[in-house]
Amino acid sequence: MIWCILVVGFLLPQSLADPGFFTSIGQMTDLIRTEKDLVTSLKDYIKAEEDKLEQIKKWAEKLDQLTSTATKDPEGFVGHPVNAFKLMKRLNTEWSELENLVLKDMSDGFISNLTIQRQYFPNDEDQVGAAKALLRLQDTYNLDTDTISKGDLPDPEHQRANGNLKYFEYIMAKEKDANKSASDDQSDQKTTPKKKGVAADYLPERQKYEMLCRGEGIKMTPRRQKKLFCRYHDGNRNPKFILAPAKQEDEWDKPRIIRFHDIISDAEIEIVKDLAKPRLSRATVHDPETGKLTTAQYRVSKSAWLSGYENPVVSRINMRIQDLTGLDVSTAEELQVANYGVGGQYEPHFDFARKDEPDAFKELGTGNRIATWLFYMSDVSAGGATVFPEVGASVWPKKGTAVFWYNLFASGEGDYSTRHAACPVLVGNKWVSNKWLHERGQEFRRPCTLSELE
Repeated sequence: MIWCILVVGFLLPQSLADPGFFTSIGQMTDLIRTEKDLVTSLKDYIKAEEDKLEQIKKWAEKLDQLTSTATKDPEGFVGHPVNAFKLMKRLNTEWSELENLVLKDMSDGFISNLTIQRQYFPNDEDQVGAAKALLRLQDTYNLDTDTISKGDLPDPEHQRANGNLKYFEYIMAKEKDANKSASDDQSDQKTTPKKKGVAADYLPERQKYEMLCRGEGIKMTPRRQKKLFCRYHDGNRNPKFILAPAKQEDEWDKPRIIRFHDIISDAEIEIVKDLAKPRLSRATVHDPETGKLTTAQYRVSKSAWLSGYENPVVSRINMRIQDLTGLDVSTAEELQVANYGVGGQYEPHFDFARKDEPDAFKELGTGNRIATWLFYMSDVSAGGATVFPEVGASVWPKKGTAVFWYNLFASGEGDYSTRHAACPVLVGNKWVSNKWLHERGQEFRRPCTLSELE
């Protein structure tokens, strides 16, 4: 009995243990295979029904011909002893067999398969979540309802979904006000304290965030742009990078955001994704009121955590981060792998703990998050940028690259200009992985990514 339970538990897909298909595009691909299997099962059922009807049709044609002959001269027909015997046999036996054939239910296999697969179907939460995602995409990217309902998104292979217009309008009328209100409340809780001397026409954070997601908003002046460079970086003469230095590009000056190009290979990305997929679960956020982790509408993705001891590739990636940043990764958090869902996003937030959250990382005992390293493990067809509303920076996903920035000043104070967000994914599948490096262990190390570039 115990063995059976263990086997069944092992075979059950991730969706049963962790519902929420809409929060991960990667896991939604399982639904495509499920539906394909159901279509195959349905076609088998149709074929079985056609074979059954073909047998009945042949039987009817044979009897139609026979009875037509018999009714012309009934007495003469049954006067032949063989005809009389066959008539008795047909009515006593063969018509019963035909009855059994007609009553035979050919749908058993299909219904059984459907019943098994149905337990892995999306639920009402998934449908509502996907509908809210469409509203979110409309708001963020200024898309009208007709554009969404017809599938007119920046993807030439996207199939149009005509007929959804009324449904989307209904969902919009029902959900938009509540969704907007909740989002505004969240933004109010997370908004950076206003600086002195801010103009009266100061744009709300939400508006700046959405503009940056669309590629609009603040643009860096030519004078500041001239100070941004591309370079080769050897990690303070690290032997691993002397002959093959890393390629760096300045994305922004204040806060300084550095992009590393070709820093993780396609093979490494696939291994990391394969390790993460079986354990993806709904991403959580820290609730400042309860101090516990909880899910939130402003973070739509699934994530998993990978330790360096699990796989040499993960260990190698961790060491690469240490070699290039000069920061000790032994006190860092595990590598977090995230896959965004339908309209997947993470609204403006800080990576570091503020003064009103003194116990945010108390259990880790490693101090605050001093820096963030973010790998982009996929290209995104449209949307999905990492934006910094406070300063107007937009960093767009590019597979194989990574971005790095400090969350804290040298004094240990938080850099509020690092408040950032992951824009909703409009079209495509966004995979990222990140490493949060902490204060402990850095006391006697020389950070080598940003300080030497000042």
